[in-house]
Amino acid sequence: MKQILGAVSVVVRDYDEAIAFYTQVLGFHLVEDSPRGPGRRWVVVAPPGSTECRLLLAKAKNAAELAAVGNQTGGRVFLFLQTDDFARDYAAFRARGVLFAEAPRHEDYGTVAVFTDLYGNKWDLLQLAAPAR
Repeated sequence: MKQILGAVSVVVRDYDEAIAFYTQVLGFHLVEDSPRGPGRRWVVVAPPGSTECRLLLAKAKNAAELAAVGNQTGGRVFLFLQTDDFARDYAAFRARGVLFAEAPRHEDYGTVAVFTDLYGNKWDLLQLAAPAR
């Protein structure tokens, strides 16, 4: 048996501003943008090379959801973007205006730095250390 986490929902203020951030700033691919009735869309983005888990950009539809935009985890790191080249992606993100909450640090598990998306959700940019042999 195999199961995967196919998508994680991120509540956003506006579809188009979220698509622009994730595709133009973070370099994600727009996987799908399909209408789902009046004012609703099915919008999915994914990092380059991603084959399984994706982000579903879900537009807030009421005051409670709007209040959660940017704070879906109560201020903790929400998502972990793993990369095969931390230095490349860190430099590219900074050049495109991504705000990092800290300088890169080296931990026993890899190199990491926390950044925020356009709504304030916290992410880890992470390159895992090579396994010990």
